[in-house]
Amino acid sequence: MSTSAAEETSPSPTPEPPRTSARSTAAASPAKAAIGVVGLVVTIAVVGTLFQAITLYDVPKLLQAVLAIVGGVGGAIMLFYFINMMVEALPLRLSIKVIPYAFILPAFGLLTAFLIYPTVQTIIYSFANRDSTAWVGLQNYVDVLTDAEFVNAITNTLLWLAIVPAVTVVIGVVVAVLADKLSPTWEKIAKSVIFLPMAISMVGAATIWRFIYAFAAEGRPQIGLLNAFWTTLGFDPVSWLQTSAFNFNDVLLMVILIWLQAGFAMVLLSAAIKGVPEETVEAARIDGANEVKIFFQVVIPQIRGTIIAVFITVLLMVLKVFDIVYVITAGNFETNVIAVSFIQQIFQFGQNGLASAIVVILLVAVLPVLYWQIRHFREEEANR
Repeated sequence: MSTSAAEETSPSPTPEPPRTSARSTAAASPAKAAIGVVGLVVTIAVVGTLFQAITLYDVPKLLQAVLAIVGGVGGAIMLFYFINMMVEALPLRLSIKVIPYAFILPAFGLLTAFLIYPTVQTIIYSFANRDSTAWVGLQNYVDVLTDAEFVNAITNTLLWLAIVPAVTVVIGVVVAVLADKLSPTWEKIAKSVIFLPMAISMVGAATIWRFIYAFAAEGRPQIGLLNAFWTTLGFDPVSWLQTSAFNFNDVLLMVILIWLQAGFAMVLLSAAIKGVPEETVEAARIDGANEVKIFFQVVIPQIRGTIIAVFITVLLMVLKVFDIVYVITAGNFETNVIAVSFIQQIFQFGQNGLASAIVVILLVAVLPVLYWQIRHFREEEANR
């Protein structure tokens, strides 16, 4: 008899029953779950008390930093440890379903505590009076939208939106293209110098440019770089930041943000340009296209997603611009913007209701941009 025939007549082995671990068959552990719940509550209470004590008592700065690091890191470790203990106390099938939600729960809790709850509270306060003790309906919105100073702030903000993102993207593209033409060493040097302002805070940059725009009366030494150059040419010194004709002082403030963000735009756009397939560029050259047509008809369409991403990022930053205007002019000389107007209402005038209404208006202005950005990113992902 052949081997194949023997195999056909031999009985098939009996399949072994599936092995089950003790974990899969174990019932829920109430004691372990109770320990997890108690530990979680104690951890939240201890960490909350620690950070409240740091804010209420006069603790040395160095000790504050140490306590914040130890409390924050240690608290996060203990938080997830007790959450994991609670999840492990459940039956296996339920534990597998619950564990993703359990570990994102702290993130959602912080998001609710520091973003969602304040947002809802601000919307409620926008319908109340200056000290949030009585309802005034839509009066705050009427007062804000009919106030000449706030209308000027809205106009200035729209001007910022029209100029800063577009100019930043254009400068970023131009610098990225020109830097790519340099040798590798000089390309690194040029990009490092242009990106360097990104390391400076908004307040620091505003302080630097405040000295550049500084004005001194005629006959006195001009410490401002711009006026020093201007008077060297034989002209009288100019108070640049007070020159509101044609929104000139607003443009001078915009220059600061453009200076800060040009490096950011350059880095992203340079990476996008380097990622353009060389085959498409060579094919365009073979077809007789010059470098200008290649750039606008081949390169730009392929980096369109990056251009939009940079544009929207800068656009959102402009909507919330505050530091530069507040440090240099404090909103005077017709340079006010929405964020500065909010600070003035809540801290300078004590108008909590008006300030809340301003924030809600800003929120409504930002939401469509965020929605469009998310939709664009989803379309980009779907097309990959």
